Amino acid sequence: MSEHVLFLTGRLARKSLQRVLESMEAPGFTWTIHDIGLNVAALMTAEMIGRRLKDLYGADRVILPGLCRGDLEELERRFGVRFERGPVDLKDLPGFFGQGRRQTSLERYRVRIFAEIVDAPGIPVAEVLARAKRYVGEGADVIDIGCLPTTEFPHLEDTVAALKEAGYTVSVDSMDEQELLRGGRAGADYLLSLKESSLWIADEVGSVPVLIPERPGDLPSLYRAIEGMQGRGRECYADSILDPIHFGFTESICRYRRLREDHPEVPVMMGTGNVTELTEADTTGINALLFGIISELSIDAVLTTEVSPHCRTVVRESDRARRIMYAAREDNALPKGYDEGLTTTHLRRPWTYTPEEVEELAGQIRDPSYRVVVSEAGIHVFNRDGLHTAVDPFRLFPQLERLQEDAPHAFYMGVELARAQVAWQLGRRYMQDQELDWGVAARPVDSEVDMHAYKEAGSTLKAGRRRKKKGEE
Repeated sequence: MSEHVLFLTGRLARKSLQRVLESMEAPGFTWTIHDIGLNVAALMTAEMIGRRLKDLYGADRVILPGLCRGDLEELERRFGVRFERGPVDLKDLPGFFGQGRRQTSLERYRVRIFAEIVDAPGIPVAEVLARAKRYVGEGADVIDIGCLPTTEFPHLEDTVAALKEAGYTVSVDSMDEQELLRGGRAGADYLLSLKESSLWIADEVGSVPVLIPERPGDLPSLYRAIEGMQGRGRECYADSILDPIHFGFTESICRYRRLREDHPEVPVMMGTGNVTELTEADTTGINALLFGIISELSIDAVLTTEVSPHCRTVVRESDRARRIMYAAREDNALPKGYDEGLTTTHLRRPWTYTPEEVEELAGQIRDPSYRVVVSEAGIHVFNRDGLHTAVDPFRLFPQLERLQEDAPHAFYMGVELARAQVAWQLGRRYMQDQELDWGVAARPVDSEVDMHAYKEAGSTLKAGRRRKKKGEE
């Protein structure tokens, strides 16, 4: 017997919800839609549901709007069935139920991320710890302490000790043999990088070395270094070095392939900074492609940097990319349909409504509050007085008479229309009263949302209420 699902919604969304559910092919469940008695479904709260819901219609599960606030566990105790929030946008319901989007978990990955703090010699230990905390929170597995040529690093040992005490896995990254020796003696887990000529350092410390060629492109010297570590019975990583575009990039990819073919037993590292830092393009796409190569070549670790401002989310991007590529490889599938986190500008499905659906929705409105919706036709603003559409928000202002002498409402609409314009221009999903979602590229300002709590009125709404109260006095 198939599951029966009850969908709670509001009056304005009922028709759209019904169309979406009817469009789903073999959903695997039967369903009932119940209008809880509100115009706007997003205003629904758990407390309100507890008061108004009188019949479960035989449901085994109840799906609420994605923005519904309140304690769902209390509802489950009261009604004896499972309550859960659906997607924020009801058009995403097919994906929520496993249609059109893969349901593979992104919890698993195999590539380790070494996140380098390149300016560690010039900053205090406390700042290194703060940055390490951020990097690990964004997906880093190892904190790499960068050393700078001809720059003294008197607090190297203190930095390693503080990071280890805080529980981090640590690597020291230097071309200076004495700094590598100091880092190893201080307790670093890894040393970047040793060559054939500096393998003696591995005899002095227990750190795992990352091996590189003696000279750029010199694979034979890298192979001899690998054999030297294997002869010692020691673990190591090998990095044949990724070169910048137009300075050997393609050939360096080929070297990684040869390294993997010749030494399938050796863990391989790739440093991505020569491409992400030295290519003036959004790093999300660069990382997606690099991690596709990394996945195909079974590379085990990456070294990331966030030096240039345009690389400031590289650790987050790398974390998302390794998970997507791992899932796709496990499924023997293209890296499509798993996650939208790396599509930070143009979405594959940006529009929630067609222009025709917007017109239908606008015809149901009976109150003066303005709604804002974006479709392929542009920005739509509507209330009970009519529907207005434009691609330039300034062309809408003369039509919005309620804003002419209402500063708080005008400010609010200005923010919403600016968001809507950006969403329309780039092809992003827009939802009124919600920040635009930029994937891994940016965290929302209101990132710590407690769905158990009821949303506080915004500053413009409060100002409007004060203004109205003052006018009544």
